[in-house]
This record gives sequence, C-alpha cells and structure tokens, in this order.
Amino acid sequence: MASPLILTMFFCLFLQDVKGAAFTFINKCDHTVWPGILSNAGSPPLGTTGFELPRGTTQTFEAPTGWSGRFWGRTGCNFDSSGRGTCATGDCGSDQVACNGAGAAPPATLAEFTLGSPGSKDFYDVSLVDGYNLPVTVDASSSGSGTCGSTGCVVDLNARCPAELRTADGTGCRSACEAFGKPEYCCSGDFGSPDKCSPSVYSEIFKSACPRSYSYAYDDATSTFTCASADYTITFCPGFTRSVLFFGPSNSNC
Repeated sequence: MASPLILTMFFCLFLQDVKGAAFTFINKCDHTVWPGILSNAGSPPLGTTGFELPRGTTQTFEAPTGWSGRFWGRTGCNFDSSGRGTCATGDCGSDQVACNGAGAAPPATLAEFTLGSPGSKDFYDVSLVDGYNLPVTVDASSSGSGTCGSTGCVVDLNARCPAELRTADGTGCRSACEAFGKPEYCCSGDFGSPDKCSPSVYSEIFKSACPRSYSYAYDDATSTFTCASADYTITFCPGFTRSVLFFGPSNSNC
C-alpha cells in the first residue's frame, strides 16, 4: 500500500496538472455587464458560458490546463424573469444569459487566452479586431513567472470612433472589416498573409488609442503577451488611473 505522503504528493501533482488558471472578472463600470465565455474547439466549457456581473462585483471561474477561448462583456441587456432576452452590444444570439457555445456579435472588445501545460507559457491578448464596445484590461497575478505584462484598452473608443465606424446608437465602434467588408481591411483573399495585409488608417486609430491591444489580424508583435503559472483578472471599465501604463511602450513577449 502506498504511504500517505506519496498519495498526498500524487494528489497535489494531479491538481496542479488539472488547474490551468483562475479567471476573476471585475465590473468597475457604472452599469451591469453580462460577460460571455466561448471555449475554442477542443477545449472543455467552463462553469458557465455567460452570466450577470452587476456594478462593483466580482466573479471567479477556474479553467483547466490547456484551455483556450475568449471572454467579452455584453452591455444594454434586457432579460425577462425566465432569463430570455438580448443585449445591445456583444450579443451572442442565444436569447439567454448563457451563450451556449456562441460568440459575440461585433463590435465587441475581446480578451483571448490560450493556457499552457503546467510550467509552460500562457498566451493572452485583448483584441479590437472585431471592434470595440467597452474598456477591458487583463492583468496576470504576481505569482506568475515571465514577462506577464498587463494589456487592454482603457479609453472610451466610442467617443473617438470615426463616424463611418460608429454604430447607429453610438454604443460600439466597428472594425473597418465589419464596416466595409473589403479584403484589405479583413486580411482575407489576396490580403490573407502578414506580408500582404498592413495596418489601415482605421486600425492605426485603434492602435494609437490602445497600443497594447490587437488592432488588426496580424498585429501579433506588440499585442500578444505571455506568462506562466498565473491567474488572471479581467476588468471591465478599469478607469483612467492606469492610462500612463497603457499609453506607454508595449511590453509584449511573443
């Protein structure tokens, strides 16, 4: 029979292998946000695919090692007593609080993650490739090792959005790809490679305002961040106290 010490060590190693990271969501907006969660193909679903996050509250979920997927905040949602309804931005089309495997309708600010195996790097970013609907930041915990840079977009891009990208009600700023559908903006067709698809005047507006966020499909070099053995905090409407950090030079490691 195995000794208690050996069993304890085995159990701890098992837990370390299973737990990839804890994700804590914080809502600092002056309104309720309904986060959506979409696991990538091959990744198990988390404890929920969507939930209500009232102003000033937090919620934490754990993801297993190797998990990959995205988070976003839905705004202007109206759900009835049975939990059915829609959202003004980031709606996932499920007609429910839970997104049930559906992604966000653009424009939506996305926080994207790929968790590594124990001890290896996680990759994460905040993306404006699908447009913008509210400020979002990602912070790695102090327990992480590596560069572990903070990233995100803290400014109100809706206030700076060019008229041709602004949604009709002003609650979101579309990407040029969504607004115009041209291959040179979508990095598709003849423009479907990094050497053929360059930043547009519109993506440069996004990049100038949020230099650490993805502004177009091939914006990897300054927008992908890495960390190992960390937990992560996703903050909606983090405020402007950190604007110096996010307007400063990029600190990516990819």
